[in-house]
Amino acid sequence: QLVYPHDFRLTEKEKTSICYLSFPDSYSGGLGDTQFSFRLRRSGGPRDSPARDDGRYNREAPLALQREAAHYYGYVYFRQVKDSSMRRGYFQKSLVLVSRLPYVNLFQSLLQLIAPEYFDKLEPCLEAVCNEIDQWPPPVPGQTLNLPVMGVVIQVRIPSRVDKPGSSPVKQFNQENLLPAPLVLPSVHELDLFRCFQPVLIHVQMLWELMLLGEPLVVMAPSPTVSSEMVLALTSVLAPLRFCCDFRPYFTIHDSEFKEYTTRTQAPPSIVVGVTNPFFIKTLQHWPHILRLGELRMAGEGDLPKQVKVKKLAKLKTLDTKPGIYTSYKTFLHKDKTLIKRLLKGIQRKRPSEVQSALLRRHLLELTQSFIIPL
Repeated sequence: QLVYPHDFRLTEKEKTSICYLSFPDSYSGGLGDTQFSFRLRRSGGPRDSPARDDGRYNREAPLALQREAAHYYGYVYFRQVKDSSMRRGYFQKSLVLVSRLPYVNLFQSLLQLIAPEYFDKLEPCLEAVCNEIDQWPPPVPGQTLNLPVMGVVIQVRIPSRVDKPGSSPVKQFNQENLLPAPLVLPSVHELDLFRCFQPVLIHVQMLWELMLLGEPLVVMAPSPTVSSEMVLALTSVLAPLRFCCDFRPYFTIHDSEFKEYTTRTQAPPSIVVGVTNPFFIKTLQHWPHILRLGELRMAGEGDLPKQVKVKKLAKLKTLDTKPGIYTSYKTFLHKDKTLIKRLLKGIQRKRPSEVQSALLRRHLLELTQSFIIPL
């Protein structure tokens, strides 16, 4: 309906893709608000020469947080509510923030502030918000920024390449009498890794190996939220190395690359793809690794959530496929039983999710470092 600021140029192909990627394509009886993200290949020639500060930013930012030249990220806030005045009986609208930066936490938090207002007040709201955002300082790695928007100050630290891997973000101490008290984000980009990986905790080693090898992997999920979080979590397991293959946190059958991925005449590309439409079970069953996630149901009090099992690919033929990792891949590493026991204990003791995530992240960092050191 509307692109703001008006002078932002998108090609027709990009507009169409953004439209399709902004709505859940699975049958979602879910009413209310949903947030998810996607990544989109830019089309057409270089329309805007990359900003001059790209070079400096990219030199100082961690590899995984560099500005993308060939892709856009889209951060989506989708609302679906019953509305008898609409022809289809529902109000369905998405506000999408498009950026070349992978700051998923910052941008999704920003959308939580803006979107509800936008659905009410429409364009004037975007105009006011963009005027505030225009005043924001550029993201300089290593700096803590105070970003005022809609009567709130978001405070966030931009990670730097010289940060020690695995250290927690520096405690933010420059709260110079900010009024109102700032909304402090613990990280611009880190997901709740423990929550994302709950159904696959016992397979973390295998997934790390598949990511390291750049193997083609499909994540089939019940919603774009689950699919995009899982893909982003998977591509972050090699940190501080950058995941160098392509990845699509959410992908639909309308995508211009759809034919490329579903053809059986050539091997699937090195890509991690998140999908929700059951149609993909048929069209992607020749892919070597398929992670099928169900609705997340916690088992009993203090139990590990139901873990998906590793199954033979041949079992994928049925359309009512059960959750599981469908692959014939043989891992090089053994499961890390002590890690799993610690995380289990954490669930029983109701340990906060961020502590569980930190344990998981440190474990993955040690895996990556022990792989890199001999090289």
